[in-house]
Amino acid sequence: MILPLSIPTTSPLAYPAHLTSPSHPSLPLTTQTQHVVLRSALKAYAHAPTTQKTSHFTAIVSALNNYIPYLFAIAASLDGKPVNGEEVDVVLKQEVECEWKSILATTSAVAWPKKSGRGKKGRVTFRGVDAEVVMVMTTLATAHRLIAREQLRGIFTAGNAFPEPEARTKVIAGAMRGLLDANGIHSYLVHSCASMMGGGTGGDGKGIQPPELCPGVHNGLAEIAMSEATLLAVLKDDPYPAIVMQTRDKSDKEWMVKAPDIPKVRVHLFARLCIAAGEHAGIAEALFLSSHVASKAMKVDEEIVDYSRNLKRTARAKACRFFGIDQELSGETGKAIAWLRAARKEVEPVAIGSQDGKGWVKGWGKVKKSFEEKREDRRIEKGGEWGSDAGRIEEGRVVEMLERKWTKMNDTVSLIATQFHTQLYVVENIEPDEYTINTPIRTAAGQYAIWERNPLINMV
Repeated sequence: MILPLSIPTTSPLAYPAHLTSPSHPSLPLTTQTQHVVLRSALKAYAHAPTTQKTSHFTAIVSALNNYIPYLFAIAASLDGKPVNGEEVDVVLKQEVECEWKSILATTSAVAWPKKSGRGKKGRVTFRGVDAEVVMVMTTLATAHRLIAREQLRGIFTAGNAFPEPEARTKVIAGAMRGLLDANGIHSYLVHSCASMMGGGTGGDGKGIQPPELCPGVHNGLAEIAMSEATLLAVLKDDPYPAIVMQTRDKSDKEWMVKAPDIPKVRVHLFARLCIAAGEHAGIAEALFLSSHVASKAMKVDEEIVDYSRNLKRTARAKACRFFGIDQELSGETGKAIAWLRAARKEVEPVAIGSQDGKGWVKGWGKVKKSFEEKREDRRIEKGGEWGSDAGRIEEGRVVEMLERKWTKMNDTVSLIATQFHTQLYVVENIEPDEYTINTPIRTAAGQYAIWERNPLINMV
């Protein structure tokens, strides 16, 4: 459930040709040396096979941490600010220009006609030291995201679905730290990009900004990181995803010994955390959709917009599930099932007519849903581009398991009327003259409710 971005690559940059430092003559050359090391690490990552890319994260973060102090020293000296209390004189000979591969813009927005055969598809020319700072910090935030994403992959793999609680907590805590670091970096870049607006830095020659230089885009990425970190805080104590994944593990034998222990979750707290995560994701979606209008920037990639939308739906579905768990623990099975049906509506937006009487996906929709789930499982196992659904498929599995379990219990034990999910806050008193098991009854509000076997009404 972490945004699957790719780390960008950059072109060579000769700092001695663009600036000089009378007080520190070695500063331009040292900065160029660190840039060469970073570029080599980025190229090695880009050319590595998909299964081996994770081994380059440490080298990239190390190269970025070594390059950033020199770059910040040059940027501060050009603004007339001291560096660690020391005056550093830097004279700009010509504007610094460097090409970076845009990871946030749509492919069509950066595939401009090449001039004199120069440039590469997807490359954008960024002008100025401040633009270089933004791209380097964006790369660092992306590296933190991908490291956290790789840490979580072991949890979502079927064979590692039920690790020891201490190991699971440690992995999730490490991933949360990476996401919070990414959130802090993007929040810092919001102010950096705001000061660069209107400068015409980068673009297609018409003053159009790349999304990496748009404050709204970085604000949206910060909101996405906060939403993901909030959901990870819930995942740490949520036993249901691990149990569902354990049931899919063919080599698992624990069911032969004992049933899995489900701790009593703090459902109200978790539900409200999920609501907050959904609000963060909704804000990010709105920022991505409006950034190109507000800042005259290129449009953000549709995959990023779709991810924010899926993340919002996943968070809302989790909140509905926890409200349903709270109702089930209180003995209100009918309301609990209604909450689960509301959650399923968020994670499974299927076409009208592809559901049966109880709302289950049927026919070709069921085959397509199963195919998508198996394809996502293969992506997780191979370490490819998994997680683009923001955990929507996995949450759908949890909701489906609980709904089938509670519906069966309600049909055989509880015998309580099941509300429709639109009637969670309005309870209609229905007294049908004749009723049949699972027959839709139209209420006074014009909504449908499903009545099941109830011992108080015409016992069958």
